[in-house]
Amino acid sequence: MTRIDRGILYMLLASFLFAGMGVFAKLLSESLSSLEVVFFRNIFGVFIVAATLLGKPMKHEGGKPWLLIFRGLMGFVALLCFFYNIAHIPLGEAMTYSKTSPIFTALFAYLFLKEKLGLKGWLALFLGFLGIVFIAKPFGTGFDRYDILGILSGVGAALAYTSIRELKKYYDTRAIVLSFMLVGTVGPLILMALSEYVQIKELDFVFGRFVMPEGIMWVYIVCMGFLATFAQIFMTKAYGVTKAGIAGAVSYSNIVFSIIMGYLFLGDLLPDIVTATGIALIVIAGIAVAKEGKIKA
Repeated sequence: MTRIDRGILYMLLASFLFAGMGVFAKLLSESLSSLEVVFFRNIFGVFIVAATLLGKPMKHEGGKPWLLIFRGLMGFVALLCFFYNIAHIPLGEAMTYSKTSPIFTALFAYLFLKEKLGLKGWLALFLGFLGIVFIAKPFGTGFDRYDILGILSGVGAALAYTSIRELKKYYDTRAIVLSFMLVGTVGPLILMALSEYVQIKELDFVFGRFVMPEGIMWVYIVCMGFLATFAQIFMTKAYGVTKAGIAGAVSYSNIVFSIIMGYLFLGDLLPDIVTATGIALIVIAGIAVAKEGKIKA
């Protein structure tokens, strides 16, 4: 098997596992707040990354603590919006919004890192934003909260990815990942503690009381954590053995897997023609950006 073939296989496995993670996250959301689901999603990562430090301590220059914190916060915001949408809209649509991050990253790299963006890049951005409009269907009613949170999940992830490109010059990769995992673990604990004193319905995506999981929920939590961890491993392997553009393009199979799993296991409706067109436009835009090498999708 060639390196490219293995890279495609690894990314297909990662995409399948990420979609499976979304299924368990949605099942958990029937009983737990999105905030608590995010907490359990991240605490697995903290222990796994911490375990790697025992055998091989981090070595890096450091010097950018605020940027490291910013990366963690943006990643946490993106994940919180993503998991809230998983709980309330079809899994395929929630996943599609999250996959707009490479499109926003290309824009932020142009604005903040002064990277060039050619005609193909601008066309990809246009198609991506047009796809968002098709999925949101704001005609006459405007964007609803799920559309806004979906866009925020893409924007937050894009800001996190853009900051990573600078942080990699100063920090061990595990330190960057750990910054996200720690904020995603400590942040929910703080917000769940504050939830006892905040009773604002419109902020239910930020606050949520802790509910002790029972019975089958623990199985869902373990499955979600393991699927997310192995998905991350296979995704990393994919980018390690093949070109970023190829791996990034194949990663959009995540949306297809999510639509199928949502239909089979969660009772989600299949996308209508307008939504399907929007999904297709975002996939085309994301693949174009990935091939341009702007960001790992």
